[in-house]
Amino acid sequence: MFSAAKLTPLLFAIAALPALAQQPDLGPNVDIFSPSTPTATMQQKIDAVYATEQHNEFGPQRHAFFFLPGEYKVDVPIGFYTEVTGLGDTPDATHITGNLHVDAASRNDNATTTFWRGASNLAVTSQNGPAPNLMRWAVSQAVFLRRMHIRGDIVLNQNHGWASGGWMSDTLVDGNVNSGTQQQWISRNSDWHSWTGANWNMVFVGVPHAPANSWPSPPYTTVVTTPIIREKPYLTVDAKHRWSLIIPALQHNTTGITWTSPHADIARSIPFSRIYIAHPRRDTATTLNTQLAHGKSLLFTPGIYDLTEPLRITHPNTVLFGLGFATLHPTQGNAAITTADADGIILAGLLIDAGPQLSPVLVQIGPRDSHAAHTSNPISLHDVFFRVGGAGPGKAGTDLEINSRNTLVDHTWIWRADHGHNVGWNQNLSANGLVVNADGVTIYGLFVEHHQHFQVLWNGNRGRTYFYQSEIPYDPPTQTAWTSAPSTDGWASYKVADTVTQHEAWGLGIYSVFRHPDVYLTRAIEVPRTPNVRFHDMITVCLDTLGGIRNIIDNTGGAAKCGKPRIEPKLTLFPPAPAPAIP
Repeated sequence: MFSAAKLTPLLFAIAALPALAQQPDLGPNVDIFSPSTPTATMQQKIDAVYATEQHNEFGPQRHAFFFLPGEYKVDVPIGFYTEVTGLGDTPDATHITGNLHVDAASRNDNATTTFWRGASNLAVTSQNGPAPNLMRWAVSQAVFLRRMHIRGDIVLNQNHGWASGGWMSDTLVDGNVNSGTQQQWISRNSDWHSWTGANWNMVFVGVPHAPANSWPSPPYTTVVTTPIIREKPYLTVDAKHRWSLIIPALQHNTTGITWTSPHADIARSIPFSRIYIAHPRRDTATTLNTQLAHGKSLLFTPGIYDLTEPLRITHPNTVLFGLGFATLHPTQGNAAITTADADGIILAGLLIDAGPQLSPVLVQIGPRDSHAAHTSNPISLHDVFFRVGGAGPGKAGTDLEINSRNTLVDHTWIWRADHGHNVGWNQNLSANGLVVNADGVTIYGLFVEHHQHFQVLWNGNRGRTYFYQSEIPYDPPTQTAWTSAPSTDGWASYKVADTVTQHEAWGLGIYSVFRHPDVYLTRAIEVPRTPNVRFHDMITVCLDTLGGIRNIIDNTGGAAKCGKPRIEPKLTLFPPAPAPAIP
C-alpha cells in the first residue's frame, strides 16, 4: 500500500522536472539544447550531424537543432536538410557566440549547389568566422535566413566562389552585408548598417537602409514598402516550458523587422494541445487526414513522408509546419497537399518531392472553382520548396497550382532537377512549375527552374511578383522538341496569359544553360500588351556556350548571347513609359 509519506517525495520529483513533462516528442532527428547542456555534448552532436549532411545533397537524412533561450558558445555548421532555430520570443533571447555558418557544398568554394538548409530566431556573434565578427552564409536556392540578429557583418559567398542565392527576411545585421559573387538575392523586411556588392539581380523590399534603386548599374531594385505580408510562423517555449506555435499578424505597407519587442507581431498562438505531431515512420496519409478532419494543425518532425493520397486541408486557419525540411513524397500519382478555399491556411517549412508516378499537381491551393475573397486572412506559403527528380524518380504536371484569391507566397524554389538521379528530358517530367489561376496573388522570392513548358503561367488578375529567378531547362534535345508555337522557339519562362489585364513584377533574372546545340528561346517573358501589365528591371544571361535567348520580354530587350564577350541585356521598364507630351 502506498503511504502519503512515500508519495510526497515522488510528487516533489515530478514538480522539479517541468521541462521533461512539457517537452513534446519531436523524434530522434531533433536535438533540443539548453544553456545547461555541456558545450562538448552539443558540439559533438552538431559535428556528427554535419559529417553526414555536409555533402548529402540527395540523401534521406533530415535534422533540426533547437536552442532554448539563453547564451551558447558553440560552432554550428549547417549542412543539407538541416534547420537551426532559437525558441525565444525574439532572436536576442537565444544568443550563439562562436560561429553559425554555411560553407560551399562543392569544390573550389562553389556554393551554387548549397541548397535546403536554414536558420531562424537567433542572435549570432561570430568569433570563429573568416574574419572577426564576420559570419559566412555561402548559399544558393531553398535556404532561408529569417528572424535573425547578426551582431556583426555577414558575407554571402565563400572566398569569392560562385553562389546563386538567396533569401533574407525579418533580419537585422548590425554591420555590413557583402553579397560578393551572389548572382541574385532578395531581402525583405530586413535592416543593416550597409550593403556592398551586386551582380545580376539584387532586390530589396521593405528594407529601410537598402541601396537606392539604381537599375541597371548597379542592378539594384528597391521597393520602399512591403505591401502585404504575414511572417512565417515560429516556435517558442515560455518560462513554464510550454511550447507554442506563433502565428504572426497580417501586416500592410511595412518596412524593417517585426521583432523589436516581444509579441509585437503576434496574431495568435497555437498551443501544442491543438497540434498533431507527425512522425515519418508512424504516420500515413490516412492518420494525418484523420487529424486534419478533426481540425488539428500538423507539425512534421524531420524525415520523409510517403503519401498514397493527398493531405486534405478543409478547416480554416489550419497550419502544416515542417521541421528540418520534412519531405512529403506522393507515391501513387496523387497530390501531396490539397486545400479548401478557406481563410488563413498556412504551409511552412516543407519540401515536396515528386514521386515515380506522374502527379497532375503536387500542391493545389483551393479547388479549381474557388471564388471567395481572402483579403483579411489569406492563405500563405513560407519556405515551401518543390523538387522533381534528383533524389529519385519524379514526375509532375504542375508543381504548385494556386486557385484561391489573395494567396501569399513567401519564398519558394520550384525545381525540376538538372542533376542527380533519374534526370533527363524523358525521365523527370514536369510541364509547369507554377500556375496561378486566382486573382490578387502576391509572391516574394520566386525561384522556378528547368520545367519543360512555361516555368510560370499566370492566368489570374492583379498578381504581383517581387523577385524572380529562373533557369530554363538545360536539356531540350532539339528545337523541335521544345517549341511552344509555330513561330516561337521554346516556352517563355514567365508567361502572363492574354486574358490578364493587370499584373506587375519587379526584379527578374532569366538564364539559359543549353546542353544541346541549336536550341534557343524566342522570349524570356511573354505578356499581353496592355498598360496595366508592367514589368520592372529585367535581365537575361546566356551561360555556357550553346544557344541563347533572343528577347527579354515579347519582342523587346535584345538578345542574350554566349561566348566572349558575353552579352547580358537589361531592360528597366515594360511597356516603356510614354514620352512626355510636347508643349
